[in-house]
Amino acid sequence: MQQEAQQERIERTAQRQNHPTTSTLFRLWAGIGLQSFGGGASTLLLIQRAFVTDRAWIEAEEMSGFWNLCQLTPGINLLALTVLIGRKLGGARGIAASLLGLLLPSAAVTCLLAAGFTAVQHSPVVHAILRGVIPATAGIMAMVAYNFAQPLLRRGRREGSRALILSIAVILLSALALIALKLSVIAVLAGVAAVGAAVFTPRRATGTASLASQPSREEKQP
Repeated sequence: MQQEAQQERIERTAQRQNHPTTSTLFRLWAGIGLQSFGGGASTLLLIQRAFVTDRAWIEAEEMSGFWNLCQLTPGINLLALTVLIGRKLGGARGIAASLLGLLLPSAAVTCLLAAGFTAVQHSPVVHAILRGVIPATAGIMAMVAYNFAQPLLRRGRREGSRALILSIAVILLSALALIALKLSVIAVLAGVAAVGAAVFTPRRATGTASLASQPSREEKQP
């Protein structure tokens, strides 16, 4: 088992070292854009599978960090995530290829569907289809949340029970604030950022450690 795990780590490391070409990035993002039915949740799931699970070009913890950074910026978060991934894997050309791949094919399909929707918007079948998509989207969102929570919980286990309990508490309290208290996303993110800065910032050794590092009076005397 240990040999298999070591071999898997070696293969994933080799995959990470082989960064994709610009054309490969465009093709991958175009596929994501054309398959991202159901909104942002399905797009996030496709991104995780393409770059984390299938090809291991990005670590799960790093992807979670990218997404957390996107939450702190205004605008469309998925576009910000696309820029971060494209920059990491291909620099400026990677950014351009990723954005074009994500936006051009999906925008073309969306425009065609919007143009034809007026002809079928009153159809009972169309309304039934849309009602069926909502539960599926909820399931996709749950899967995305689980994928983002995994690296956070693994880090908490590595750092000890205190960090794990705090991480779980932040997850539950954030969900409670959004669902039950109906606080704004900005307020929740600002509050969580303040809690994270206060709780998870590494403490510098002071007091006893600094006194212990100073030589005593007896040592100073010749």
